Amino acid sequence: MAKLKLGILISGRGSNLQALIDAAADPSYPAEIALVISNKADAGGLARAAAAGIATQVIPHKDFASREAFDAALDQALRAAGVGLVCLAGFMRLLTAGFSEGWHDRLINIHPSLLPSFKGLDSHAQALKAGVRFSGCTVHFVRPEMDAGPIILQAAVPLHDGDDEDALAARILEAEHKSYPLAVRLIAEGRVKVVDGIVRIADGDFAAAALLNPLG
Repeated sequence: MAKLKLGILISGRGSNLQALIDAAADPSYPAEIALVISNKADAGGLARAAAAGIATQVIPHKDFASREAFDAALDQALRAAGVGLVCLAGFMRLLTAGFSEGWHDRLINIHPSLLPSFKGLDSHAQALKAGVRFSGCTVHFVRPEMDAGPIILQAAVPLHDGDDEDALAARILEAEHKSYPLAVRLIAEGRVKVVDGIVRIADGDFAAAALLNPLG
């Protein structure tokens, strides 16, 4: 069975990209990274991709007169590489509705909160301010609205007394690095379907136990 070809969009260091690179290094993993695109030439993730022998491309958003023109260039590069699933991994550009719809249910994102809570930037600060006992990360299909779309997978992490944004971010990032490759695997194996706006996963192994924080 042919592996699902991934296109990864990045803007920075590429830690979630690295998690996907590491996962795809396993011959049994059902997806492979065909292309990594950055809108910034100095993005650290480009070096990670190059070190793994993965094709890279820089498409600076500042070279385009409109968001639509920039997104059209992204679209052209992804389709030329035969990409079947686009993964946003720290890509700091809002995509147009036209791009999102053109890759409907073939475009995913990872966000550092338990959506629909704490959308947008500063999600860790939002969680700390709200005093929630759990935060985490969400992998979801992208829709034109920011940080919206059917949820594929979530991972929860506890907030501890004395946490600051850096401590919470580090704890969530560990969960992200496990969650993104798993979500891609589920999609690549054909186990993910969107039904009436909700993701259904075939043969999913769902946790039965409740989580408590604090424990006592």
